[in-house]
Amino acid sequence: MTTANASPTLDGLFRRILARQPGALALIDPADKMRVTSTPPLRLTFAEAEQRIAALTAHFINSGLPANSVIAVQLPNTVEFMLTVLAAHRAGLVVALLPQLWRQAELTIALNRTGARAIVTSSRIDGVSHADLAMNAAAEAFSIRHVCGFGNDLPEGMASLDAAMTAEFSEPLLVTQDARRAAIISFDVTADGFRAVPRTHLNLISGGLSVFLESGLPQGATIMSALAPCSFASVASSLVTWLLSGGTLALHHPFDSEVLEQQINGLACDVLVAPAPLAQRLADAGMLARTPTLHHVVGLWRAPEQVFTSALWTSEQAVLTDIYLFGEAGLFGARRGSDGLPVAIMPGSHGAPRAVASSSIAGEILITPKGTLGLRGPMVPVLAYAAPVEPSQSLMSAGPAADHVDTGFAARLDRSTGAICITAPPSGIMAVGGYRFLAQDLSEWARRLGQNTMLTALPDRLSGYRLAGRAANNTRARDALTELGLNPLMVEAFRDRASVD
Repeated sequence: MTTANASPTLDGLFRRILARQPGALALIDPADKMRVTSTPPLRLTFAEAEQRIAALTAHFINSGLPANSVIAVQLPNTVEFMLTVLAAHRAGLVVALLPQLWRQAELTIALNRTGARAIVTSSRIDGVSHADLAMNAAAEAFSIRHVCGFGNDLPEGMASLDAAMTAEFSEPLLVTQDARRAAIISFDVTADGFRAVPRTHLNLISGGLSVFLESGLPQGATIMSALAPCSFASVASSLVTWLLSGGTLALHHPFDSEVLEQQINGLACDVLVAPAPLAQRLADAGMLARTPTLHHVVGLWRAPEQVFTSALWTSEQAVLTDIYLFGEAGLFGARRGSDGLPVAIMPGSHGAPRAVASSSIAGEILITPKGTLGLRGPMVPVLAYAAPVEPSQSLMSAGPAADHVDTGFAARLDRSTGAICITAPPSGIMAVGGYRFLAQDLSEWARRLGQNTMLTALPDRLSGYRLAGRAANNTRARDALTELGLNPLMVEAFRDRASVD
């Protein structure tokens, strides 16, 4: 429930669109969803989505989940993710985003770190039994009281949310929503280690506005999102931009280029949101010429130091907006001009210059005394990145609190133009796509596998880094890492190269 003068929440944005156009198409599943989750794809109007959101909200409230408790979500890029997030917020819950590749080790750490009371997953994703993973992780997290899932053949003890969405229910007494309270929790890795990063509705909407305004997305757009929904950036660039545009959100489970092209053409999509290196590969392969309705490409750079060495954007049909990502700390965007080159990023306030000249939607960009890039503004959760207070200093004056987040990315000012040059990722941190690791953690896992075992990260243009491993017996190393509950990025680092084309 929201009041007339309250700041908007994500559910509030959804309800505004619902009141205006209940019969408009809202959400579309991936065309190959049957392959991904063994369930048929859905196409929902806003009214149909509302019925499912209301049913899930009733289920969460009637299950006894208290307001402001954490519900962990590990789902693929399907309609169920969007419905679950909106229903959880309507029930007054905080959504913890669990990356799809996380296995038992990471899941257990995240559940215990956040004190999650419930976990939601899918029975299977790409052939992997995520229902079993969730049940095993929940057994090691004492705070978990409810385990829920979508899909078929759920294990005993896991509540079916498909059944909850179709069952009759009574409207519960809804929780008053506060845009200043936490809405999501995402997870980051900094030099200080694993970190849970909570964000309010206002933080989320600020991030979505930054993407929406800078890229110039039209109202009522049909947006194709090809992002895994496991981070602040992916939620802000897909779920939030959809609610801001009031159009249709179509989803693609990463990644099948032929299916993506068919979806874009079949749905006449205006906008593609995807990892930027992937978008450039698609453009080089001629896909944009075969998708004539596509006029906006929002490209996310998880390795922002690569933007200014990236290829020229040559498409005259679709405009590329570079979105610079800095882990879970924050983002900013810059739309490329007619020359196809990345736009110079200047220090200071950074907003949406094409909307309001004095706006500062994205916040402020600065160079710290350490020679690194800092961010501050309405989307940046400064307190989540604050250094812990030493026990010996807890009763002493701590001095002024930090007003920005140091992203750790090395940066300098260009002497001739004054523009910011991002030169290197944070020291000691390896990013493989959307997954970040401490370099020392990779060495630690390799040591667990015995002598003469190596696990390292190698530079990769598409994903930032890729993992590579070497052991006396690669098969045994893979089995051991799987037994330890580590994710496939580490496990497959020890694949036999002779069997790879």
